[in-house]
This record gives sequence, structure tokens and C-alpha cells, in this order.
Amino acid sequence: MAKLLYRLGLFSARHRLAVILAWAAVLITVGVTAVTGMRFSDGSFDIPGTESSKALSTVDREFPSNKDEGSASLQLVLRAPDGAPITGAPYADEVTHLAGTAASISNVSEVRSPFDPVRPYVSADSTTAVISLSFTRIDEANADRIYAEVERIADTARGYGLESEIGGTLHNALPEILGPSEIVGALIAFGVLVITFGSLLAAGANMLTALLGVGVGVLGIFASSAFLQPVGSMTPILAVMLGLAVGIDYSLFIVARFRAELRAGAPVTAAVGRAIGTAGSSVVFAGATVVIALVALAIVRIPFITEMGFAAAFAVVIAVAMSLTLLPVFLKTMGHRALPRKERDPVVARTPGGKDEKSALGILGHWAATVVHRPVRSLLAGVALLAVLAVPVLSLQTGLTTPGGDQPDSSQRKAYNLIAQEFGDGSQNPLVVLVQANDASLGMAAADTFNMLSGLNGVQLVTPPQPSASRTAAIITVLPTTGPTDTETKDLVHEIRERSAALNADIAVTGQTAVSIDVDAQLSQALITYIGVIVGLSLLLLIVLFRSILVPLIATAGFLLSLGAGIGVTVAVFQWGWADALVAAPTGSPMLSLLPILIVGILFGLAMDYQVFLVSRMKEAYSKGYSPKEAILDGFSKTAFVVVAAAAIMAAVFGGFALSPSPLVASIALALTIGVLADAFVVRMIIVPSALSLLGLQAWTMPRWLDKVLPEIDTEGHALEDSLEPESNGAEKVVAGR
Repeated sequence: MAKLLYRLGLFSARHRLAVILAWAAVLITVGVTAVTGMRFSDGSFDIPGTESSKALSTVDREFPSNKDEGSASLQLVLRAPDGAPITGAPYADEVTHLAGTAASISNVSEVRSPFDPVRPYVSADSTTAVISLSFTRIDEANADRIYAEVERIADTARGYGLESEIGGTLHNALPEILGPSEIVGALIAFGVLVITFGSLLAAGANMLTALLGVGVGVLGIFASSAFLQPVGSMTPILAVMLGLAVGIDYSLFIVARFRAELRAGAPVTAAVGRAIGTAGSSVVFAGATVVIALVALAIVRIPFITEMGFAAAFAVVIAVAMSLTLLPVFLKTMGHRALPRKERDPVVARTPGGKDEKSALGILGHWAATVVHRPVRSLLAGVALLAVLAVPVLSLQTGLTTPGGDQPDSSQRKAYNLIAQEFGDGSQNPLVVLVQANDASLGMAAADTFNMLSGLNGVQLVTPPQPSASRTAAIITVLPTTGPTDTETKDLVHEIRERSAALNADIAVTGQTAVSIDVDAQLSQALITYIGVIVGLSLLLLIVLFRSILVPLIATAGFLLSLGAGIGVTVAVFQWGWADALVAAPTGSPMLSLLPILIVGILFGLAMDYQVFLVSRMKEAYSKGYSPKEAILDGFSKTAFVVVAAAAIMAAVFGGFALSPSPLVASIALALTIGVLADAFVVRMIIVPSALSLLGLQAWTMPRWLDKVLPEIDTEGHALEDSLEPESNGAEKVVAGR
């Protein structure tokens, strides 16, 4: 692979215009396709095959709705002050007037007064009333304007002395892909590049390659929605987050190797080829690891998780492709200008590194020496630190959605809480029990089910069975006494399912609450399977790469520690509410169900990056005859500076997204920020070196029979050392037959 990538690097360096035109054509094509044909899904979460999902499909078929595609609803929740009855003077007339005024709101299809004699909506203590508003033809263009009209009516109600809140939402706005905080994170990453390279030009080439990769990747995802299925609103954000981070890091590793080749006296074109052949090999392996981890999300068989995994994997593939093809164009164009000005002299350029890099290596060298010579203390300290950070994982709670919306101080959440307080915690999240039988036995089956449901604990109300037009199905609505995220509600769903088995009918529980319970349970089960696959994959890949059994075991254990730290801190911030003032997203609610499984997949790939770049150099030194401790120190001195810069860049990018107002984006980004920092600075620079120091020679041994059957992977481009010879024009060529 190293020889192939070497040739690719030379081709790109020698045919710069052709490479630029090719990528420009790709960018224009996906851009035009995305603008003219991209489609977004409605954002609903579902898992095909679960009881609630199949039952919901049956309900939609047997009880078709007359609502159009743009239908929506809101609730205007009104409460009289000081416990006064809202059904008496003067509030009753004011509520009636408000309902009449609401009828003039744009796109209103129905206004239901709380005093409707058929379906009243007044609390038992007569202090609270709800005006129900139904709308038609709601879209992104008119949703905000119509909501503002409802807000004006709510303000009028407050002028009457009523407490007034608006429940529900008309339109789910797409979250920002690149907001101010994300841009700040990217700027910080660029600053780290400038400090790392000491060259504005080198930093700019690195960042430009990553940004172009993100552009092509995201536009490609949007363009695919024109031909495949609509894309979810969260999908491109994950792709941007991951594509930008790995794009910067992969380019960083290649640019750093290119500069090292220039300092060693290589001609520019040859330096480009060798940088792609050596560091590029590691980039391909690292990128492949990330892609495999993301694509493997498909094994959980959850469509929206699979979509996010494939989209993020596509962004990573584009980042790798950009690093291997477009970046060589920039490197050839820069030449020695990629070095700081004071190092561009041919004699000075042969020194091992610049002043800043030498200074940093001195600090990191002392760090490495301390870890290697005091391995027990270092190992225990590193493990203890990550274990403490992982403690909050023990109280992790997950849920598919947050009842009442994400924002705890919003009018939507306040309205939800008012209705829950006055009408019951489960009044807004009913369970729908579907009864299926033939025409002759449907009535008896529905009656038996109704009687069974009425006798259950935790049930506030059971509505009479409503048969379908075909007389083969009936639905019964059940209002629990507890909220949709309460354990008691989950227990009630399970009890209904257990008792239904004894009845002579096909009975299923569905509705949004039941769907959420099933999705949450499925995600929890899938997480265990996925971690098993990822851990197995990690061991297999690292055994092949390092020709060792113990090194992969240490690396995998380190990954699990950094994973625990990342999720633990995220639980403390977003579930416990710690550091609430420092984050823009709402806190204090259960974590979203899909968070843990996404973090496992993404962080695994990123953790393996650092393992490959750092430990492969240690393995290289050991193979050259260094003692185990000398190999650790040598590998550390050659890669630690770049790994530190890479981790700082990733933390800056993810940290910018952690300030997003979206709880899903912010929680994923924070977990990745902490996970990356923990993995780079604690696992790879403390735990792994100290463990390798303790193991000594045993760390690099492997049974002979296994060594013979495993393939060789050359991530450092060793094959180039014996197969390249100088060309007359100052470049190099692969010697035939080698």
C-alpha cells in the first residue's frame, strides 16, 4: 500500500491542475444536485419490527386520518390566578373571547373551546382550561409567523390576568450546521495549526483541505437525498462534526511528515510522495477503522442510526481522499514555504525540527521518561482518574424524547407541565391498545380487553373501544397516571402485554409512549451487541497491525476507559445539570437514547487513530533493535508532539459543537471532546506507555503460528526504504522488481 500511495502522491504533485479541476467538478456536481433536489425527513424515530411500530402501522391503515401533510396543532393553556375558577366571571367570558379571536388566526382549521359541552377541557378544580387549535398547510415559510399570532393571543390572556402558555410546536426547525460556537471552535483549531507548524501557509493548506472535504462530504449527503431517501436533520451535523475533525487531523499528520522530509533534505516532489506513502498509509488505516466502526452501526438495525453512521462514514472517506490527493497539490505548491521562514535555508532545513517543536518535545520527553521509569504509579493514577470521571455512567438514564420539548424554560414545556399538573401526568401521552379479531369475535375481544385494562393499577382513564370500518380492529385509549418517562409507565406497558396473552385476540400496545419505550429498549440491547463487535474488531485489527496480543488488549481497555470518561462527564453535565451555565443546550433531562451507541462508534475510530500513530512508531523502534523502554521513548519523541496537536484540534472542533443549543449535538460533542482528551493525554500518553514499560519484551511477542498466518500491514511505509532510488530530476522512483 505504501508504494501505491507514494505513486498517488507523486501523481497529484505533478498534475496539480488536473486534480484541482477534478475536485472542482465533484464539488459543483454535488452542490447543484443538493440545491435542486435535497429532501429532509420529518425527524420521527421508529424501529421497524417492534410491536409498537407494527401496531402503529395497522392503526394508520385501519383508522385513516383526514389530516393533510401540513397539519399541526397547538394548545393555549390558561389558568386563573389565586385558585379562582376559570369557569366563572370574569374569566369565562374572557376565555370564550380568546377562543373566538383564535378562529381568525391564519391557516386555522378548527378551534375547540374548553367549554365545549361534548368535549370539555377544564381541570377538575376548574382553575385551568385549554383551547385546542388545529392548523392546516403549515410549512417552514409560514410556521414562525402563525406561531407569532398565537403568541399575541397568549399575551392578551396575560393582560386579563391569566397565566397563559402555548403547548406544542408547529414546525421543527433544522438545527444550525455551523453556528457561531462551531466557527469559534474551527478558528481555535486553526490557531493550534499555526502554533504547531509555525507557518501560516502550512496551517492554511491544512485547514483548507479539511474545509473542502467537509463541503464535498455534506453536499454529497444532501445530493444523495435527491435519489435515495430523505435525510434526517441531525445526519449532516454529525458528518460535519466528524468530517472536519478528522480532515484537519489527517492533513496534520501528512503535513508534519512532509516537513520532516524537507528537513531531512528531500526534494519537494520526493517529500510529497514519501509523506503520502508513509503518513498517508497511517491515514488510510485510521480512516478505514473509523469508517468500519460507523458502517457497523448498521448491525443494530435501526434506520436513523444506520443513516447517521453511513453519512458520517462518507464524510470520513472524503476527508481521507482529500488528504491523499488534493493536499499533495498544496504541498507541492508551497514547497519549502511549508517550513517556518528561518528553516527554509537548505542547511538549516536538515535539523530535526523547529524551535517550538523542540521545546515541546523536551516537555513531552520528560513526561515520557517519568511515565516509563515510574510505570506503576503512572498506570494507577491514569486508571484512577478515568474511573472517577466514569462514575456518573452508573446513573445514566436514557429516553427517546424529552416530554414538553428540550427547553425547560420554554412556553411549550411550561404548558406541558401545567396540563400534567392539572389533568394528570399521563394525560398528554396516552397508550393506544390495538385489538384485532374477525368481525364475529371483535366485540367480545374488545370488551374483554377493556375490562382487563380498567382493572389495572396505574390507569387514570380507559376509553370505550372504537371499531374500525372493516370491523377487524378496534382501538382503546389508556391514560396512565404517570408520565411517559416514568418507570411505572414502562411497567404498565409490559403488564398490558403480559395480560393480553391470556385473551383470545391479537392485542398490541402502541402510541408515541409505547414506541419510545420500545426504541429505548432496542437501543440498549443493540449497544451491548455493538460494543462486543467493536471490541472484537479492535482486537483483531490491532493484533494484525502490531503483531502482538498484549498491546491490543491494553489499547482496547484504554478505549473503554476513555469511553466511560466521555459519557460520564456528559451525564454529569447534561443529566445532573453540572456546569449548566457553561452550555447552551438544556440540561437536567435523561440522555437521548441514541447517544451512547453513537459515541461508542465515533470514539472507537478516533481512539484507534492515536493508537496507530503513537504505538506504531514504538513498534518500529523495537523492530530496529531498541530495548522496550528505549522504543517507548523513541516513539514518543517522534509522534507525541503531533498527537498532542491533533488532540487539541479535535477537542477545539468538538468543543465548539458542545456549545450548540441542540441537546443531541451538544451532548455528542461534549462526550467526544472529553473522550478524545482522555484518550490522547491519559490513555495513549500515560496508561499505554506505563503498561508497555511494565510488560517489557512480553508486550511485543506473539505465537509463531499466529504470526505466520496474519497479513502484514505497513503503516509506516517501511517498504519504501528499500524500493526507492533517486531520479535525475531530484524525485524518486520505485525500483522495478522490488
